[in-house]
Amino acid sequence: MHTIWIAYGSNQGDPIAQLLRARKNLATHLDERGASALYRTPPWGYTAQPDFINAVIRYRSDLAPLALLDLLQSVEQQQGRERPFKNAPRTLDVDILYASAKVRACERLMLPHPGACERISVILPLGEMKFKRGLICKLKS
Repeated sequence: MHTIWIAYGSNQGDPIAQLLRARKNLATHLDERGASALYRTPPWGYTAQPDFINAVIRYRSDLAPLALLDLLQSVEQQQGRERPFKNAPRTLDVDILYASAKVRACERLMLPHPGACERISVILPLGEMKFKRGLICKLKS
């Protein structure tokens, strides 16, 4: 088994309900080990949209990273995720931030997530969970 950190976000429909629904769905596939509180954060990239509700959850799983990505994208689709343009408003966004399983960067997945340490929607929940610095990003002093 390996450790996985997943970021959740939503700003469409009922965002809190969207995150809770996704969490419940993923609990049938992954072993949850810890979760942050929910945070309201401003949109990143495309800013002409509502704020997001975000959280980070830590899991244990035997799934390979690409199989996990397929699972997460399936959950996004089940909850009405559309991708009309980059950083568009969304019913659900679930991203793998880090997986302790060995993974090579490929066209579909790069780990640790390359934008993780640029986004307050990730930094706040991880900080709350007292995440060990350095695994996802090295914070500059």
